[in-house]
Amino acid sequence: MGYQVKEISTKPFDGQKPGTSGLRKRVKVFQGEHYTENFIQAIFDSIKAEGATLVIGGDGRYFSPETVQTILRIGSANGVKKFIVGKDSILSTPAASNVIRKYKADGGILLTASHNPGGPKNDFGIKYNVSNGGPAPENVTNKIYEITKTISRYLVIEADPVDLSKIGDTSYGPTQVQIIDSVSDYVILLQEIFDFPLIKDFLLNNAESFRVLFDGLHGVTGPYARAILVDTLGLPEASIQNCVALPDFGGGHPDPNLTYAHSLVEAVEANNIQFGAASDGDGDRNMIYGKGAFVTPSDSVAIIADWAHVIPYFKGGVKGLARSMPTSKAIDLVAQKKGLEYFEVPTGWKFFGNLMDAGRLSICGEESFGTGSDHIREKDGIWAIMAWLNIIAAANKESPNKVIGIKELLMKHYAIYGRSFFSRYDYEEVSSEGANKIVALLNAAITSSSLANKTYKSKSTNQDFTIASVTNFSYTDPIDGSVSKNQGQVVLFDDGSRVVFRLSGTGSEGATVRLYVERYVGPEAGEKVLAGDTAEGLKGLIEVALEISNLKEFLGREEPTVIT
Repeated sequence: MGYQVKEISTKPFDGQKPGTSGLRKRVKVFQGEHYTENFIQAIFDSIKAEGATLVIGGDGRYFSPETVQTILRIGSANGVKKFIVGKDSILSTPAASNVIRKYKADGGILLTASHNPGGPKNDFGIKYNVSNGGPAPENVTNKIYEITKTISRYLVIEADPVDLSKIGDTSYGPTQVQIIDSVSDYVILLQEIFDFPLIKDFLLNNAESFRVLFDGLHGVTGPYARAILVDTLGLPEASIQNCVALPDFGGGHPDPNLTYAHSLVEAVEANNIQFGAASDGDGDRNMIYGKGAFVTPSDSVAIIADWAHVIPYFKGGVKGLARSMPTSKAIDLVAQKKGLEYFEVPTGWKFFGNLMDAGRLSICGEESFGTGSDHIREKDGIWAIMAWLNIIAAANKESPNKVIGIKELLMKHYAIYGRSFFSRYDYEEVSSEGANKIVALLNAAITSSSLANKTYKSKSTNQDFTIASVTNFSYTDPIDGSVSKNQGQVVLFDDGSRVVFRLSGTGSEGATVRLYVERYVGPEAGEKVLAGDTAEGLKGLIEVALEISNLKEFLGREEPTVIT
């Protein structure tokens, strides 16, 4: 049977430039006539769509089901051979990466704005992943963007909508469509990575003294957590909360940090929960939080790297370690002690993917609550949570008379490696003009060396901080030689402390300024200092950072939106 391909005339829209995590705008923008269609056609024009097999998934946020049908209409008209679609348009970002790799697809389109709020008045996003399962590199996203600037038509085939709720094989026009279970392939993957029998034995034998609580924040990971924690590991229903995936995330902000995951923090503290964890809207981020013990993402990836030998997937050894530039240097210290290669890359998971594909990287992380390994090519929230449970189970096997929890693991790590006191201040939806003034001031200091050797004194702590250098981070990829410039201004002090300023591209409106502050204290400082409060440990350095950048004046903000 022949299907008529229609050509629809259109005009370009300004600003359809994908960031490190795809194109993100308000839902109302994507709902505009031709807007979503333009961007999807640009994706197909930038790749070899004819005969391709592509995965479609996402976090189930508002406007996802309609957009899946739009992709089918346009994809079939562009000659896509087969679409593999998550049931009900659901596939977490890690699960989608796995499906792309497992079924050897040519790529995938993910409908997600990650940790940003969802609903009719909030955010939507479209992201393209390539055949390795990872985010499209800059040469692909740049090509998509260039096409959006000149697009004059898109192609469609009109056919009956596909029922996304029915698992099985069907078709859209001439294109094969396979609706798959959203969860099962991912659960199989994790069972191949971690020691599930060891974890289950520990959790069930310590059900009273070591309780677990996972908070899905009504994002995509709820069904995955239920399948793993309840159905596979045998934990009670009370070990999960907010695990029904909702299009608006229950009206919350599905970002696993101390501000937005307050439902987890409150429950852990009120009920004396030993191990709490949360993930974000699309499942690629995580937070580890136990009674009185918050694990920074920088410490989390360092501890996972240090204990990798107890995880079956790494029995053959760890190839290398890496972190994003703003992330604390805690993982560097692990790499140095273990004699492993390690890398400092720009923010964006695609930079890790190149190293993984070249066989030089096993474990990596970002301070933005993203942690992962080379099992897929995306960060993976549930993977990180399972890594912690595997490590805790192994640590307790070595300590039969005393339960080892999050706090004990942290202190053991600090006693060996020291501690990087670390915090991030996010100033969200600020004026672009004010944000650019901060960048301009720091760039001027880089050009003129005007801040070099200058000493600042904290008024509240009386500490002196002398600037050693101010630089703009640039990265040359050791695999393909590509250069990424202007990745953030770094102020380094002579005691090794540092402050990083970055403009973020993950919001949908206004600008977001991120301030990262890190101060290292060696193991010789002793347990009392190493166990100190983060805010107190960084107070003086944060004051100096705000003074150097004139941040409060330029942004008109006295306090950050989020502190992590």
